[in-house]
Amino acid sequence: MTDEELALCYIEGDNAAFDELLERYQSRLFNYISFVVRNEDIANDIFQDTFVKIITKLQEGKYVVTGKFAWWITRIAHNIIMDWYRQQKSNRTIDVSEENDLSCLRVGAAIDGLNRENEYVNEQVADDVRRMMNKLPAPQREVVYMRFYQNLSFKEIAQLTGVSINTSLGRMRYAILNMRKMAKDNHVQLSMVEY
Repeated sequence: MTDEELALCYIEGDNAAFDELLERYQSRLFNYISFVVRNEDIANDIFQDTFVKIITKLQEGKYVVTGKFAWWITRIAHNIIMDWYRQQKSNRTIDVSEENDLSCLRVGAAIDGLNRENEYVNEQVADDVRRMMNKLPAPQREVVYMRFYQNLSFKEIAQLTGVSINTSLGRMRYAILNMRKMAKDNHVQLSMVEY
């Protein structure tokens, strides 16, 4: 069944349909939330709040079948994250803990035994990029994550985050400028090696 069909089944009273939706999106949604808030305890709270909100909206009949269930739940998660930031009365980056350091994200395809030195260089560049991303303000980090790790267009990012395309582009621009400055200040080379 499609996500939309499962959502409709749940609305009609089939709790197993919601369990299937939870199974499909649990990991993806938690990774997104965790990446943005940078704290596992807070991510767990926001994740739970997100699914409570999803259930509530489904039961209230506020879900419209558009073929974009994944976007719909990501948008709910984004709104809850932004509410959390507003409650904190600051828009600063949360400290990164050792168990939440982006090491679970992979860049590029698996390498099939090609030149080990080039592989090592590319892995080091990817690690440097992850470390710099961790230091970006949350809105910039979120746009970079959505663009490069979820392969979303700027139009899709704008829709999910509730801002204009120009704001999404601006956040990406500032993220790139900030990362370039960090690379320059720390003498980090960010060129991948082709092989």
